[in-house]
Amino acid sequence: MSSKPLRIIPLGGLGEVGRNMMVYEYNDEILVVDAGLMFPENDMLGIDYIIPDLTYLSQNRSKVRGIVITHGHEDHIGAIHHLLNEVNAPIYATPLTRGLLEVKLGRNGLGSKANLHTVQAGDTVSIGPFEVEFFHVCHSIPDGVGLGIHTPAGLIVHSGDYKFDHTPVDGKPSDYARLASFSQKGVLALLADSTNAERPGWTPSEKTIDAAFEDVFTNASGRIILASFASLISRMQQVANAASKHKRKLAFVGTSMIDNMKMAVKLGYLDFPENLVVPIEQALNMPREQVVIMCTGSQGEPTSILGRLSMGTNRLFDIIPGDTVVLSSHPIPGNEESVYRVINRLFQLGANVIYETIAPVHVSGHASQEEMKLLIHLTRPRYVLPIHGELRQLYQHARLARQVGIPEENIQIIQNGQVIEFLDGKMRLTGEQVPAQYVFVDGSGVGDVDPDVMREREALSRDGIVLVNLTLTRDFNAVVYEPEIITKGFILSRESDELLASARREIIQAASRANGNVRRVVEDTLREFLYKETRRRPMVFVNISRSI
Repeated sequence: MSSKPLRIIPLGGLGEVGRNMMVYEYNDEILVVDAGLMFPENDMLGIDYIIPDLTYLSQNRSKVRGIVITHGHEDHIGAIHHLLNEVNAPIYATPLTRGLLEVKLGRNGLGSKANLHTVQAGDTVSIGPFEVEFFHVCHSIPDGVGLGIHTPAGLIVHSGDYKFDHTPVDGKPSDYARLASFSQKGVLALLADSTNAERPGWTPSEKTIDAAFEDVFTNASGRIILASFASLISRMQQVANAASKHKRKLAFVGTSMIDNMKMAVKLGYLDFPENLVVPIEQALNMPREQVVIMCTGSQGEPTSILGRLSMGTNRLFDIIPGDTVVLSSHPIPGNEESVYRVINRLFQLGANVIYETIAPVHVSGHASQEEMKLLIHLTRPRYVLPIHGELRQLYQHARLARQVGIPEENIQIIQNGQVIEFLDGKMRLTGEQVPAQYVFVDGSGVGDVDPDVMREREALSRDGIVLVNLTLTRDFNAVVYEPEIITKGFILSRESDELLASARREIIQAASRANGNVRRVVEDTLREFLYKETRRRPMVFVNISRSI
């Protein structure tokens, strides 16, 4: 037995969907698994995306021996360039995942900085004190792997995102034999995906989408515009197959979609018939019944191709009545409102919109309840730690583990920043808490928007702003000119004359009795007055100048 503990620290992905990052630490040496982002929730105004808190890794950068990426989805690679700004360590990824990383890092000016190493499913790599064994898993993207992490404290199985698909698009099922072999070695702990822990049964195969696409392509009389994730390589192949069968040309739109497609073709993960893919400019001049356009925007992002199409602001082309628009994805929690808003707008523009609720044009890439039970049976772990999911999903995964015989005391639900230790074959939740807060990315700013700023943005969006320009005498004892009041998002000017006239009188009276702190007294008085009159709480700011 090891005399030192193995520490496991989630920096993201627990109690939420996305932002996946796990830290394994032994004897002051660190292995990082995944570096993902999370999409903002509806009330996170102006935020582009959210990344893990990298404070702990930045403080311990000399201890980081390697970074392992399980697959190429944004919730597992989206923060990689932020991580490399803090940590200099080799990155290990399968060929397709490496290609997606190269595209992302190149776009962020870090292509030459990254120390990338290609691994294959079945390989074992030594990273500090960790022997990392890569095994193939099915997901909604090719080249996904789970990890058998051999440590001096015991064997950890880290599932990554997985499902047990018997008919995957790439023809490569999950490596059941490798999973079973782990149980023979003795699995100390299983850390497994919880995303679909509430879904009974088995997740349908990716192959079921082919029949849905066949129905769409048979019945569409005009253009077909299909929105998906730019990293969903297997979906690109399925669309290409359907387009070829129905004698349509395929055009890709969006920088990330095009870059990922070209990379996957180069690496051999996409096999397109000759002359199937055409530039979008050519596709727009072809008969509509001969065209398929694949683009981004399946999550309702306003700046995506589909988002701009729904608002009529796309630069290259517009929605034409008779277009068939397919959203081949499931709304990420928090994105539902944005997705349905886009769908409604597309219908208003005359499109026939097909989405997961009305046709099986998307299936999940995550295991459902019976697959989760099977994984536990295959690996036979001593301990189970549910990961990757909101808190309700983690608890449901724990319940499933109990159902298949894992003792309740051997199941631990942890949250971001909590530290688990394994020593002498025993698990202990320490009282230690490392920083694991949301880090907001807003434009070029990383982490400079904190919860206080978000509350201010929410207040501004809810009740608007009132700005007062106040000119006082040189001794600040009297108001010289009538106060100027500027409002934005608070009240229409045609409704405001009487209200603002009364507000000016309140301001003058407040300034005259302020006795020193004019700004604070006027702001407090005006807030109270406006709430009394309107039952609204706009943000109030007073700018004071002295007369000459």
